[in-house]
Amino acid sequence: MSFTGLNRKLLLMPALLALLVLTACGAKSGGSIVEGKVNVVTTFYPIYEFTSEIGGDDINVINLLPVGVEPHDWTPRSQDIINTSKSQLFLYNGAGLEGWVPNFLKSLDSGSEVKAVAVSEGVDYIMTDEDDGHNHGGEAHAEDEHAHEHAEDEHGEDAHEHEHTEDEHTEEAHAEEEHADNHTEEAAGDSLHTDPHTWVSPRSALIMAENIKDSLIAADPEHQAGYEERYSKLAERLQALDSKFETELAKLPNKEIVVSHQAFAYLARDYGLSQHAIMGLSPDAEPRGQDLVNLATLVKDEGIKYIFFEELVSDKLAKTLAAEAGVETMVLNPVEGLTEAQEKNGDNYFTLMEKNLQNLILALQ
Repeated sequence: MSFTGLNRKLLLMPALLALLVLTACGAKSGGSIVEGKVNVVTTFYPIYEFTSEIGGDDINVINLLPVGVEPHDWTPRSQDIINTSKSQLFLYNGAGLEGWVPNFLKSLDSGSEVKAVAVSEGVDYIMTDEDDGHNHGGEAHAEDEHAHEHAEDEHGEDAHEHEHTEDEHTEEAHAEEEHADNHTEEAAGDSLHTDPHTWVSPRSALIMAENIKDSLIAADPEHQAGYEERYSKLAERLQALDSKFETELAKLPNKEIVVSHQAFAYLARDYGLSQHAIMGLSPDAEPRGQDLVNLATLVKDEGIKYIFFEELVSDKLAKTLAAEAGVETMVLNPVEGLTEAQEKNGDNYFTLMEKNLQNLILALQ
């Protein structure tokens, strides 16, 4: 196979990479503090959906990430600090997804009683040697240099210079960083990073949902019965989705998938697939030219029919690779957020994951 065309296209990579993250900058995150209710702040869509379902009318949920925005490079605003300071719970994914969390919690009002919980705690984390440079190891974003300089202070003396480090919410951030660090060290030293995309597997999402339920009960024991009842219904749906993925994917002869960014490792592990990513853990992590050439070879050798792309990031490189390899493209959604169209259509975690399953079945025939 000749890769001349692909090599020519690699010269255009800087321009393509500049278009990778497509965000709806005009979109606004919804919600404000409601007096008399348990106020819960969530960082991005899957946590927001599960929290809303379990909490029902007993809580008020504020989601930080706006509709149409990809979460890897998002950072909070001053209003987010104000709302979180007044809330009772702050639920975030953890595993390094939101590298801004430790410094965000330090910025909360000194009198804040918010409890911060990393809802992916308890998931069997996947470690990878993929270094994307976009805060998955607990570091802050490159553009937030001040946060980057202090991201490791949670373990050092500098943390004690901050007024809030003894507060409960700051201790939670410290525990989250330490947990991620321990996973890294146990696995193979500093060269490994935690893959944060836990929610993409229904099996892991079930653990996250239980953590959310337990957090709500701890914050508001008066409504425990309601939380337990609604969690049970959500858990049944997640278990049914897990069973469907396991049964349907086990029937398929092919197991190799090529995706835009490395967001499907938990899905692949739990349902017997092998993931090959154009980019890294972050959808704007720059791929090497040789990696694309190797992927094109893999696509040909394995008889792969589709290259998967995502709706919240550009499909330029996926289409470039697909065109060179003579295959088609198809959506595989990491469910990191909804597009405006999906929100209007009433889509949710379950409808998007069902579409993912149907696309996987088609692609792996």
